[in-house]
Amino acid sequence: MYVYYRIDPAQAALAQSRIDALLAAMAPHCGPPPRRMHRCDDASTWMETYLDIADLGAFTDALNTSWRALDCAAFVVGERHLECFAPPGDELGI
Repeated sequence: MYVYYRIDPAQAALAQSRIDALLAAMAPHCGPPPRRMHRCDDASTWMETYLDIADLGAFTDALNTSWRALDCAAFVVGERHLECFAPPGDELGI
């Protein structure tokens, strides 16, 4: 699962703190620990990566619940995008 969005650069410290808390909350739902990154050419575009998700529905519910509880929308500019990619042959798409 890949989640990307733009943040308000003036709120970068708040965003870092809350997204790091979000990643910690979501770690039990993933194989390797989730990661936070930013675009190489635009530090205000962030991405979260979540790998080896066993139950996509439960994961998505937990992610959205944690996102709201941490009020992550407070520093996001525009829309938040969730994308799920799977290797060839993975019929479950997780």
